[in-house]
Amino acid sequence: MNNAFLRIYIYVTTPHVTTSPRDSGQATSEYALVMLAAALIALLAVAWATGGGGAGKIGRLFDQVISNVISKLP
Repeated sequence: MNNAFLRIYIYVTTPHVTTSPRDSGQATSEYALVMLAAALIALLAVAWATGGGGAGKIGRLFDQVISNVISKLP
């Protein structure tokens, strides 16, 4: 008798998550969109860094960041 009550208790207290057929594969498509956005950002960063003396741009950016950090030190 206790076993039957335990099964009923577990069934009632356990959340039953059902997904509709329309939701299947949604996480996969969201993951694909995030990866596509990350690839686009990476391509834009590479294009910015390599276009027109990319090493100079990165060097100037690094120098500016370091000088700003140093200027804020007491």
